[in-house]
Parts: sequence; C-alpha cells; structure tokens
Amino acid sequence: MKILAAAAALLAVSSTGVADAQAYPTKPIRLIVPYPAGGGTDLAARFIGQKLGDSLGRPVLVDNRAGANGLIGTDAIAKAPPDGYSIGMATPGPLTVAKSLYANLTYDPEKDLAPIILANASPNVLVLHPSVPARSVKELVALAQKRPLHVGASTIGSVQHLLAEMLNQATHAKFEIITYKGGAQVATDVVGGQIESLWSVLPVVLPFVQAGRLRAVAVASEKRSILIPNVPTMGESGWPTVAATAWNGVVAPAGTPRNLIMLLNKEIARSLQAPDVKDRFSAAGMEGIGGTPEQFAAFLRAETAKWAKVVKAANIKSE
Repeated sequence: MKILAAAAALLAVSSTGVADAQAYPTKPIRLIVPYPAGGGTDLAARFIGQKLGDSLGRPVLVDNRAGANGLIGTDAIAKAPPDGYSIGMATPGPLTVAKSLYANLTYDPEKDLAPIILANASPNVLVLHPSVPARSVKELVALAQKRPLHVGASTIGSVQHLLAEMLNQATHAKFEIITYKGGAQVATDVVGGQIESLWSVLPVVLPFVQAGRLRAVAVASEKRSILIPNVPTMGESGWPTVAATAWNGVVAPAGTPRNLIMLLNKEIARSLQAPDVKDRFSAAGMEGIGGTPEQFAAFLRAETAKWAKVVKAANIKSE
C-alpha cells in the first residue's frame, strides 16, 4: 500500500508539472539585457520581446543590467531561477571571449547558461578617416607595414578588438590598437581625425559612412552587407581568416526545463520571420538568424575555441 501511495503521489506531482508547463506563462517574463538602453543589443531585445509577449499572451519586460562589458548582466541571467520566467540576451564577449580573458569569472558560460536561439547578427566593418591615403585593406596594410597606424575598437576583449588583433597577426602590420569603453566614443574620435581607423559593428558607423565622413574598406562577414553592397568582404580583400560578426542570442539559466526552452525557441524563431521585425532589423543593420538550441550551442563552442586562440596569441590581459 505504501508503494501504491508513493506512486500515486509521484503521479500527482508529475501531472501537476505537465499542467504547469502547459499553462506557461502565467506571469510576465523578464528579458535581461547586459547593456544600457539604446544600444544594438537592447534594440534587438525590444524587437524580440514585443513579439514574444504578443505570441505568449504575457508581457516580456526588458531589464537592463549594464556594467563590466556585459559580465554583470550575464551573471544575473546565470543566477536567475531556471523557471522560464527569466531569460536574457547573449553576446560574444560574455559568452565566448570572457572565459579566456578573465581569471575569476563569476559564471561558467557553458555550464551555467542554456542556449535558446541565435537571434541576429550584424557585420563588423573596417572604416578609415577620409584623410588616410588607402582605398582598400591591401593599401591600408601596406601603409601600416611602413609606419604605425592607430586602429580603434570598443572595449578590451570585444569582437572588434579581437578583429584588430587578428588583422595584426595575419598581416604583421603595425596597427596600434586603442580600446575604448564603448563604440560610440571611438567612432566620434575617428570621425574627428584623432585616430585613423576603426573596427566597428556596422550600425554604429553606418550614418557616417553614408554621409562620407568615414570610408568603409571591408566587412568581416562571409558575404557583403546589403546596406553597403559596394564594400568587399575581408575574404575578397585577401584575408578570409579575419572574420567575425557581432551577434545577439537568447539564453536561459541552466536547468530551465527543456520543454520551455523549445517553446521559447519556436516562438522567437517565429518572431524573427515577422515582416515588421525583419524591416526593423534591416534598418538597424541587423539580420535575423534563428535555428535550434543545439545549433546555437555548437556555434558558441566554435566561437569560444576561436577566440581562445586569438586571446592567447595576442597575450591580451583584462583590466
């Protein structure tokens, strides 16, 4: 009888769990963004959150937790309850670079976070001040092999910083890399002529390129950007290994039930196909991606391994 009673109790708990999962969500969902409001990741989060909330019938509330190059907000995602009501935006630095860069990281990107979906990507672009006498990467490298040239990047360990290191490693040029505390300030300095060149995510510098205040010489993506179609890729320029996109994904705390991960994946993937989201992404220099949680996990592993080699070869130290 005791065995039957225990089995009945277990069945009741199991049935309740299924019912709870079927009812999800019963309250608002928190979408943690590890950066300030107004940036590219915040913009993507708001596009995705609005559509996700509409499809699930509950509000998705964006929670900006900025600081420490995205580490503070990402730690908050990792330590949130794994119940499907706290998810967050993932970006390259905290997810694929930080483990190689920081000795005392407060979370493990692979063990403490559950991938949901790779949401969108933006090209990185190499831009020059118009006074620089180079019209291509080849000409810029030739110039940098003769004399030092400054190249700016947002924050130590950012994808843009690592692209600058990759170009140095691939060409043996004399680019002196200057890191800032954000992409907007370094773009302003290049426009003002304080430094000669910049690796940047495209949305930050696109208005300056379109206005002729900066010259774009290459994008570090596999294909050309539809926003600047006349600008070649790094592969077309002769350095196919100097490649990386800026991207945003969505993750949950490890331990979040699999059925909720799959539900969120399905609904976010649906939102990425919505015409208005596609238009918003395109206007911001972004492209929706999608795919399964497993594909996103494999992408994260590959990116982590790639950046570990770059960080080690360049002997990059965190501040």
